[in-house]
Amino acid sequence: MEPVQNATVYIVDDDAGVRDALAWLLRSRRLLSESFDSAEAFDARISRRFTVQSPSCVLLDVRMAGLSGLAMFEKLIAYGFLPTLPVIFLTGHADVPTAVAAVKQGAFDFCEKPFSDNALVDRIEQALQLSAAALAQYNESNSLQSRLDGLTEREKGVMRLVVGGLPNKLVADQLEISVRTVEVHRARVFDKMGVKSAVELANLLRNLQ
Repeated sequence: MEPVQNATVYIVDDDAGVRDALAWLLRSRRLLSESFDSAEAFDARISRRFTVQSPSCVLLDVRMAGLSGLAMFEKLIAYGFLPTLPVIFLTGHADVPTAVAAVKQGAFDFCEKPFSDNALVDRIEQALQLSAAALAQYNESNSLQSRLDGLTEREKGVMRLVVGGLPNKLVADQLEISVRTVEVHRARVFDKMGVKSAVELANLLRNLQ
C-alpha cells in the first residue's frame, strides 16, 4: 500500500500516556498528528470554519470524561465530515459492543486496548486511503458543479436534450432554434464541460447523482 501524502491523524484521548504513545508511533511511521485531551477540545477545533483539505482520520477514545467518544462521533456525522474524516475508535474490552454499534453507524473500525502497533497503523493507513478517495470524489463533484454553473440556461437546455440522445435536428425542433445554433451551443457545452462526446458527458453527469 502506497503511503498517503500530507496526511493528518487526530488523536482524541483523555489519557496523556496514550496520546504520547500514539503520537510517537505515528512519528515513527512518518505520519503527522494532532492531539486533544478531550472531545470538547477536538470539537472546538473542528466545529467552526474547519474543512477536511487533506487525507485525515480520527483516533477517538470511546470513554472519556465529559463528552464521550460516541457523542463526538455523532457530532462528526452531524457536521458532515464522514467519510472524508474516518473514525477509528480506541476501546477497552467493556466498550466493544458500543464500538461495534458505532461501526454500524459509519465508523471505520475500532481497536481494542491494548492494541498491536502494526495492526493499528495498518488500519490508520487504510482509513487515510479512504479519506483520500472521498476527498478526490468530493473535489471532482465540486469541480463538475462549478462547470455546470458556468453554462447558460440555453446551453443547459441543449445539454439535457443532447444527453437524452436526441440528434441536433430534433433538439432544434424542440427548442425552436436553428440546427446551426444547436451545433454552436453543443460545442460550447462540450468545451465548458471538458468532454468530446454526448456519451462522455452523460457519464460525467452521473457523478452528480
